[in-house]
Amino acid sequence: MSDERATGPDRRAGGAARSRPPRARCASAPAKRLVDLAIGALLLLALSPVLLTVAAAVAAASRGPVLVPRVRAGLAERPFALLTFRADPATRTGRLLRRHFLDHLPELLHVVRGEMSLVGPRPVPLETAWSARGPERARSSVRPGMTGPWQIGGRSGLPWEERAVLDLHYLEEHWLGMDLSILARTALRAIRGRSPAARTPGAPGTPGRHTPGPRTPGRRTPGWRRPAL
Repeated sequence: MSDERATGPDRRAGGAARSRPPRARCASAPAKRLVDLAIGALLLLALSPVLLTVAAAVAAASRGPVLVPRVRAGLAERPFALLTFRADPATRTGRLLRRHFLDHLPELLHVVRGEMSLVGPRPVPLETAWSARGPERARSSVRPGMTGPWQIGGRSGLPWEERAVLDLHYLEEHWLGMDLSILARTALRAIRGRSPAARTPGAPGTPGRHTPGPRTPGRRTPGWRRPAL
């Protein structure tokens, strides 16, 4: 990975001063962190044989690093290197990892370290976090999550705007029972696996993924509608 240096959470790439993200209503934040630490540590310990097996399979499948780091925005837009297993779609191992979300298992390390949460908005590139406007900036007021409301129920193919709506709804209505429900549904979805034909459009600014085009002011994109919450 190239040596990427951030200018800090309160400044853009150009050096201009930047205000802090607005706080989301999350009264259970201390309890959420305790749950993250307890469950994250238990999962990391219980799944350590799976992590070692997957690492060996990735190394044997093709040449290249086992773990792939990507710079992402964390709490208060602080950058961190997000680690995932290399899931080469050209190999059977890579396709299996993607289908059952096993490439995301190293993110448990970030949960234990306090850089991520088990449940929350998915981490986005720094440029995407810096370009957020209005209510969307509240996403940076919490730790990014391994899973969230749009990853379950087959909603991973939603356009970026609709996924942002679901993330904001999660922040506004959050309680620990919601997190436990999302975790349980995520586990079932990981066991069942995603459809081989499923495509997940990325956030704006994510290389190699779909970026929604500009809209005409005052008009909605044809076919767009607010998702059912």
